[in-house]
Amino acid sequence: MRLTSSSTRGASLSCLTLALLLLLQCCHISSTLGQKSDSALTVVENPEGGEGAVGDEEEEVTVEEDEGDLEVVQPTEQWQTLKPGQAVPAGSHVRLNLQTGQREVRLGEEQLKYWTQDHREEEELQSSFSPDELKQAMKKIKEDLNSVSKDSNQQDSVASKYRPLEELKRDMAQLDLLVETDVQIMRRLLDQLNSSNLTTEQRLSVLLELEYLVHQVDNAQTLCSMGGLQIILQGLNSSDFRLQENSAFVLGSASSSNPVVQVKAVESGALQTLLTTLASTQPLQVKKKVLFAVASLLRHFPYAQRHFLSHGGLQVLSELFRADGGGVLRTRIVTMLYDMISEKELISQAGLDPVLDASHEERVRQYSKVSLQGELLEKGWCSLVPQLLESTEHDYREKALRALLAMAPVCVEQYRSDGSLLGSLLSLRDQYQEMVQSEMILGEENGYFAEIVDLIDALRVKMK
Repeated sequence: MRLTSSSTRGASLSCLTLALLLLLQCCHISSTLGQKSDSALTVVENPEGGEGAVGDEEEEVTVEEDEGDLEVVQPTEQWQTLKPGQAVPAGSHVRLNLQTGQREVRLGEEQLKYWTQDHREEEELQSSFSPDELKQAMKKIKEDLNSVSKDSNQQDSVASKYRPLEELKRDMAQLDLLVETDVQIMRRLLDQLNSSNLTTEQRLSVLLELEYLVHQVDNAQTLCSMGGLQIILQGLNSSDFRLQENSAFVLGSASSSNPVVQVKAVESGALQTLLTTLASTQPLQVKKKVLFAVASLLRHFPYAQRHFLSHGGLQVLSELFRADGGGVLRTRIVTMLYDMISEKELISQAGLDPVLDASHEERVRQYSKVSLQGELLEKGWCSLVPQLLESTEHDYREKALRALLAMAPVCVEQYRSDGSLLGSLLSLRDQYQEMVQSEMILGEENGYFAEIVDLIDALRVKMK
């Protein structure tokens, strides 16, 4: 009985001690929970649902620590484990890893957006060049520096062989050398032509210099204002055919696409002088340059064309056409006539355009006074132009075909009655058709010979 009582008393004492310890532990826990820790985490649900692995819980947290006494961790785009006593900057993204029981941190959403962009640019910049490429670039820089030094040395050596520009300027000033303008040059050249001391060779050289200058529109007009046109016409009347040739060359170049010079030349009687030169016995090279001058005066100038017809220009050209056996002058004459016919047709077609410039009606009126095609029919050109088809030159034949088509409205009846013309067209078509087949074998479609065949076919259609 005594032993039992003693055991019972020991057990009661142990239970009492255990109960007391549990009571103290509960009081400590209550006091701990009732007191806010300086480094407590305030958990806020992530409205976006989070992106952590299974078993992790991500929340946006507010860290309330005195950063002055703690180690501040700089977050990156990767999760980092936070150690006790570490602090993070405001706006960082902190989560509690439920698998490890540790806190982890990375950049917040706004920080991550800008940091990722800058980091990516930096990574691209760093990865754009390999070490080998950098070495090659540095090597090239050294080579360029060496070449620059060599070039500078070479330039110095070259410069030492020549006199400085300032020294040359001083010497030229002492020699009283002046740079002449085009106007001054033309004045000097005209004075030389007026001089009786020049030889024929010197005059020829002066005329060639003038021809080079009058290609510019302003220079050609200045030449007329200086009275140079009369001096050029005097050269056309010279007894030396070389002076006639060069003078006609200057006149044609000055008149080309220059209405001011065209008007002054016609008013000065240049057209009559040129026709007189063509009608006289002259070498071929003189007639070629004179024809060039006549064509330059007549182009796009209906008043000069009417003047040309009234002074027997077509008659002079027909005699020249018949006398030319080589075909060079014939081709130039036919081309000039074709251009004159085409100009008038284009002006009449432009009359269909509702938007016209103010001078269009005047041009139409002037061209209406040019009865070129009637004169061509009267002077026998309907039978003269087909003779150019007998040439062996493709270019001559092409120009003849174009002129025949342009003259067809007034010459078609004579075309139909001319049996030799129809035979020539059939023969030429067979010849050029074979050439077209050769072009097609070589892979050339719609080539030059095919164009000639089209011209022949078009003329045959008009003759039916």
